[in-house]
Amino acid sequence: MSALLEISELTAHYGDFQALFGVDLVLGQGQTLAIIGANGAGKTTLMRAITGIAQVTAGTVTLDGKRIDPLTAPDILRAGISMVPEGRKLFPSLSVEENLMIGAHARKGSGFWNLARVCELFPVLAERRHQPSTSLSGGQQQMVSIGRALMSNPSVLLCDELSLGLAPVIIREIYAAFPTIRESGTAIIVVEQDIGQALQVADTVHCMMEGRITLSGRPGDLSREAIHDAYFGITHS
Repeated sequence: MSALLEISELTAHYGDFQALFGVDLVLGQGQTLAIIGANGAGKTTLMRAITGIAQVTAGTVTLDGKRIDPLTAPDILRAGISMVPEGRKLFPSLSVEENLMIGAHARKGSGFWNLARVCELFPVLAERRHQPSTSLSGGQQQMVSIGRALMSNPSVLLCDELSLGLAPVIIREIYAAFPTIRESGTAIIVVEQDIGQALQVADTVHCMMEGRITLSGRPGDLSREAIHDAYFGITHS
């Protein structure tokens, strides 16, 4: 499978604080890649570095054969990377439909995703399209956030902590949309603290700790003990 997104020796800083240390990742066409790790492991920083929000100080990010790490965040969005941020970050003064349409602002030509297709993916949004986004439940707001990101027709969708604060039944409903998203031609990177959920949806899994990748592999090839040790930084002598 050809590489869509390649990250090589990526280093990132917040001022003088180094947050990422030589991270390497490869996302293939049509794949789902999961990044797991405890709070403070560097998962969100990695997402922010890919999207141009965090300062990349060394290494490269390549999308479809072209380097994007020197680009600004708006240009990276236009190049084809869209993020569903932790905490959803909807515009509270806007309706569901208006929030979704903001995502179309960076659309590249006519792709698969439009308002009708997003509402087909999450039918409840069609029913509530004219309501204020703040009137929706947490799970429904998460659907709006995903839909808004898809409206730009990205080749890579970054999802940061989709399950945070949501009931298990809602989490399952949200993750049930992944096969349709992948079939549309969009590859996915999902950041999750929920290890079980990450293993269910991913083709490959990477565990992070203190800004470094501590374990990588296919879910079926990684033992529970190896994941546990990588997650908590346990080494065996």
